[in-house]
Amino acid sequence: MTAEQRLELTWIGKDIRPQLEPRILLEDPAWRHHATHRVTDDDLFDNRLIFGDNLLALKALEQEFAPNLGNPPPGPKIHSVVL
Repeated sequence: MTAEQRLELTWIGKDIRPQLEPRILLEDPAWRHHATHRVTDDDLFDNRLIFGDNLLALKALEQEFAPNLGNPPPGPKIHSVVL
């Protein structure tokens, strides 16, 4: 294989992109589960279990999380020092 050749996955309909509309995620109280107590005041209970099509779920989450994609996550900062 030369430097000009590339491997690529191909399938029928690959170039046809579906037009996805944003969806609304609904919470089902029957599936809700929270810990009985918090260990610290900084505990987070924001995990989500989503059933369904992954692409539609990501599109629904995009509206909520897209503004935060450029920001680093909160928490301790790790700096490397080279001597």
